[in-house]
Amino acid sequence: MCGITGVIAFTEKGKESFSLLGDSLKTLALRGPDGEGKYIHNNVALGHRRLAIIDTSAVANQPFTDASGRYTIVFNGEFFNFKEHRDKVKDYPLRSTSDTEVLLYLYIKYGAACLEFINGFFALAIYDNVEEKTFIARDRMGIKPLLIYKDENKLLFASEIKALLAFGIPREMDETSLWQYIQFNYIPSPNSIFRNVKKMEAGTFMEIHNGEIRTKRYYTIPEQPPVNPEKDYEKAKQKLEELLDNSVQKRLISDVPLGAFLSGGIDSSVIVALASRHTKHLNTFSIGYKDEPLFDETKYAELVAKKFNTNHTVFKLSNDDLFENLNNVLNYIDEPFADSSALAVNILSMQTRKHVTVALSGDGADEMFGGYNKHAAELRVRKKGLAETAVKTLNPLWNSLPKSRNSAFGNKVRQLQKFGEGLNLSEKERYWKWASWYDADGSEALLAKAQRREEYENRKNEILKGIKANGDFNEVLYTDMHLVLQGDMLTKVDLMSMANSLEVRVPFLDYTVVDFAFSLPSEFKINSQTGKRILKETFRKDLPEELFNRGKQGFEVPLLKWFRTGLKSMIVDDLLSKDFIQEQGIFNPAEIENLKQKLFSTDSGDAATLTWNILVFQHWWKKYMA
Repeated sequence: MCGITGVIAFTEKGKESFSLLGDSLKTLALRGPDGEGKYIHNNVALGHRRLAIIDTSAVANQPFTDASGRYTIVFNGEFFNFKEHRDKVKDYPLRSTSDTEVLLYLYIKYGAACLEFINGFFALAIYDNVEEKTFIARDRMGIKPLLIYKDENKLLFASEIKALLAFGIPREMDETSLWQYIQFNYIPSPNSIFRNVKKMEAGTFMEIHNGEIRTKRYYTIPEQPPVNPEKDYEKAKQKLEELLDNSVQKRLISDVPLGAFLSGGIDSSVIVALASRHTKHLNTFSIGYKDEPLFDETKYAELVAKKFNTNHTVFKLSNDDLFENLNNVLNYIDEPFADSSALAVNILSMQTRKHVTVALSGDGADEMFGGYNKHAAELRVRKKGLAETAVKTLNPLWNSLPKSRNSAFGNKVRQLQKFGEGLNLSEKERYWKWASWYDADGSEALLAKAQRREEYENRKNEILKGIKANGDFNEVLYTDMHLVLQGDMLTKVDLMSMANSLEVRVPFLDYTVVDFAFSLPSEFKINSQTGKRILKETFRKDLPEELFNRGKQGFEVPLLKWFRTGLKSMIVDDLLSKDFIQEQGIFNPAEIENLKQKLFSTDSGDAATLTWNILVFQHWWKKYMA
């Protein structure tokens, strides 16, 4: 796991950016604390920061150049099955035991087709100094990030936005991205907070030659079940277990200490169960919440740890621990990202890194197999009955009751209100509403300037293109894989793990598992009784029964409490003060005043979530734009 950055110059002026390559690399130091390397030739400069995982010797350092001196690679990620493909390149003079070298020679031999061999996650660039051609690619699922900036003189790429900013690129804020950020708490791919910076799309590669750029998609998640799906449910369970077991086994390869996150939920518990088949006394790590028993799942994690005899470590956090970690998170992110659970993931990564360098996680299962509450709600709408009609009829009641994510009752009222509002919407509009924290009109009203409706609608339509009227439920899951998983979940884990020099591997997102999951009928995944049906029923035999007799539990930090105590001054006197809002000119002063009044009232609703969203943006704006 590493950080990469680079310049492809189209003109002599473009080459001036070469002098800033070192500054760019400095911003990636936490992604790769074990070494730094540069390569400059004619019109290309490549930079690499190393976190050594496989072949930790100096001979595997990057940028890595082949024996002929013609091809050079910078690679961020892991090629888990590289040993299976060493024979394909045995005629080349291999000098290391690294996956990077095998990948480079596969490219030399097969060109872009080398990507078909890779089971793993990555962002990479390969330069051919004879043809002066650069090849850039990103993994199938978008697990590892790659940001692109282009102007008439150069193309820049990097693992993080801050590494692009180090080259002195213009900082022009994308107002449509801000509008969407307010709704989602993150900025959907391929856009970023900067109008001239794009996230390279998952499953694509780019070839740059003589100033011309060709982009091609080499992988797409299957959108619909095939003509002859696996109809035998028991056979499908067997196949899922086999594929997941293979995926986990691949991801245990490491020359440094390895462990697994264990939350106490089904997904991470499945990963630990499978990993324990192949390694004794696996290191597992959980976080608990001393002050928030509603969100503490450590007793379930400990049941799993005991069953599989893992070396289990629990980090018990107080609200003060989370609060003290707030600035670490805000200072590391380089575009607004307001999923508040990032605070907990950062601490988990920080503490885990003291014990291991690599951790497995259970990310991806909810999106693939229908594990979110919104999935259960969508299924109920599609099979509308008496109970659903009653919820809609009682909408005035839900509107009048107090709503909050920080109490069981308040959260249920919030969910019922959102469910009732979604009943009469089309499939596309309902998905949009339930994937959002805040609606489009309310978000626009918060902004001082009129927004570009056409650009907003174009982006929205692109995200929702897979959802059709009266379509298959897999379309909802497919859209989640692109919007929620890439924009929120994978971004959160990558940022917070890399801020602590920890590599996190996600076995559920092995492309063989994903392809199989999307070949299955949706009723294998979710029905009126349960979500993640096939996953739960496949591994029920392996896991403690207590895990299956509980509802899905998310986590929210105690924002409202903080805003009324330790962060009140930041709101009232600084980032949301009337003077600052008026001087800044981005937000509608009247709407911000209304938000503050609601926040400090007895019925705050979702005001705390929205306030956090805007505070995160304001902190980012002061650091990068002011």
